[in-house]
Amino acid sequence: MSNSQISSTRQRIINAAIELFAAQGVTETTTKAVAKSAKVNEVTLFRHFGNKHGLLLAIISESPVFQELSEYLKNQATESKSVRQALKNYCEDRLQALERSPNLVRSVVGEAGNYPLENRQALGRSLKEANHYVAEFLAIVMEREQLQAHLAPQKLASLLNIMLLGYAVMEFTSEFHELWHDKDDFLEDLVSLFLMGATNSKSLVTSELVHVEKVVDLPANTVQLILQRAKKSGLRDYALIYILFGTGLSTAEITNLERNHQICDTNQHLLQIVKGEFRQVPINQWIMGKRYGSYTNNPLTRYLKIRKDKHSALLLNNDAMPISVTEIQEYWQKIVEGLSTPEGQQPAIEQAQHTWCVEMLMKGISLENMSLITGWDLQELEPYEHRAKEKLALEQAIKLDKN
Repeated sequence: MSNSQISSTRQRIINAAIELFAAQGVTETTTKAVAKSAKVNEVTLFRHFGNKHGLLLAIISESPVFQELSEYLKNQATESKSVRQALKNYCEDRLQALERSPNLVRSVVGEAGNYPLENRQALGRSLKEANHYVAEFLAIVMEREQLQAHLAPQKLASLLNIMLLGYAVMEFTSEFHELWHDKDDFLEDLVSLFLMGATNSKSLVTSELVHVEKVVDLPANTVQLILQRAKKSGLRDYALIYILFGTGLSTAEITNLERNHQICDTNQHLLQIVKGEFRQVPINQWIMGKRYGSYTNNPLTRYLKIRKDKHSALLLNNDAMPISVTEIQEYWQKIVEGLSTPEGQQPAIEQAQHTWCVEMLMKGISLENMSLITGWDLQELEPYEHRAKEKLALEQAIKLDKN
């Protein structure tokens, strides 16, 4: 038998075992049933794995939760723009790996007490190896960002993986816990809590845009075109894009907004950010030189007026459920499809925040007041201040040329 045939037979047995373990549990599954499902003799199974627990050992060791983790994290450490985004990408990827086999996770965790010592040790080794890779990853990104941690990277990695596994187990074993709107909501809370506890860094927690080296705001005609497209797409999309350009809020902050988080009258329209440090943000009725209604009659108020549901969330998705970060990004991509920035790139959703911040500074708001509204520190705002001064200098030069 060739090596490829041996590999194929082995994988067929593993796949059959995963399916049966997930369907009826490890304890209730016999090697005879696995062999029958894999279309091999039971002797063949024993030759490859020794016994049922040897088969489980292979499944744990080769789980997609752990496979190629080292290479994946190396890429994350070098490609991600910030420690926050790197952490979120890792957490999201690990949860997706667990979600591919929810029944198997339930079975493996729920019946772990019945396993022989070698199986429990294998599970422990796999987790330890994952913690090692994550610790190396954290050490690299935290050194790059010059962050001071209260705990060693190994302990931080262990805590992070335990919280991810705990969330997955809770999701797979309970219904309607209603602790988070969705996975994105959990991930935002997890990363924020982790960064706050690990580094005591407020700036990392309050903003998705950390350590911005270059501010790339959008020109007025592009912003107006995006808003026009959003208006044609529907009131929800129009309200979403209006919030992005009118408040400078991040996608995560938008998902946490509820209807009662707004203050609206003829003199003002504010949104209250209640996660993290409490603050209020005005919704600008003037965006890049064009007015989009009034404080009481604008894309957001019109969207809320037509809603007949009882959801507390400020924005809902296409299924009338609270909108997620991923869905916001998907709606943005659909609206800006085919558009191009002066740099020749498709507009990125982060550029809405850049554009708002630069515009506010150009209008004359002080850095101190901007810091209060955004929750960012003064150092974070420096690139935006520099870009605002650049644009003001250009405007002045153009005016001088006309005289």
